[in-house]
Amino acid sequence: MASGFFALLDDIGVLMDDVAAMSKVATKKTAGILGDDLAVNAEKASGFVSSREIPVLWAITKGSFINKLIILPVAFLLSAFLPWAITIILLLGGIYLAFEGAEKIYEWIFPHAASETDIPPLEMTEEEIVAHEKEKIRAAIVTDFILSVEIVIIALSSVVEEPILNQVLVVSVVAIIATIGVYGIVAAIVRMDDLGFKMIKSSNEKKGFKHSVGAFLVAALPKIVKSLSVIGTIALILVAGGIFLHNVHFIEELLHSLPTILSEVITGIVVGILALGGFKLFKFLFFGKKKDDSTL
Repeated sequence: MASGFFALLDDIGVLMDDVAAMSKVATKKTAGILGDDLAVNAEKASGFVSSREIPVLWAITKGSFINKLIILPVAFLLSAFLPWAITIILLLGGIYLAFEGAEKIYEWIFPHAASETDIPPLEMTEEEIVAHEKEKIRAAIVTDFILSVEIVIIALSSVVEEPILNQVLVVSVVAIIATIGVYGIVAAIVRMDDLGFKMIKSSNEKKGFKHSVGAFLVAALPKIVKSLSVIGTIALILVAGGIFLHNVHFIEELLHSLPTILSEVITGIVVGILALGGFKLFKFLFFGKKKDDSTL
């Protein structure tokens, strides 16, 4: 009886070791999209009144957990009964990631003028502020849902050949790490300027160490958010390219002589250009004509 109990403990220990090792691999595979997730959420969680940044971020974090509670069971059911669907969803997600990356690059090269709806009014009532805040939270949660699907599917694809228990444990661990890690870092980023202002205010000398550090934190925040956007865009292209490179055989054969990272960049950019071009053509054919007709 005792030997059976210790054998069970040994089996659990081996399982936990396997889960830890597989979780490490799966987390590495999702690192690229986590960079974009971090950049997107840092941008969406900033721009609020200082006292509202953490409550807004907490609301988005709770929405992210709910998203994953919806996504995880569906992903595990697909893995159990329709494993081929994982690859299809992965490729569709790769198209979306490549499209998003290409769109960001396009907007950097050809920036569009901000519309009136993009610029919030300078003076808003309390009700309008609350409504604006809820709208931004809702938009952030929707974006998180799309990115969460990709994180879960990419993590699941790395263990799709493993027993279902291993899949559940590994992907759940990655999902929890992704949520806590991303939103924890975002919280630190969005509060960085407040910490800087407090250090400046509490410093006795205008040129002292404390004042200098505070001024650095205040000045660094917008640059960090902007750099995260650039890093996130590069990550989108690389992740999308990697998805197609490792799941579409003829692409792998075509670019096998090139370094992996270069193959991923080329593949991601090509898929992104095709996706963005197709979207703009669709938009022109079905919405451009209507716009032109309405002006006549």
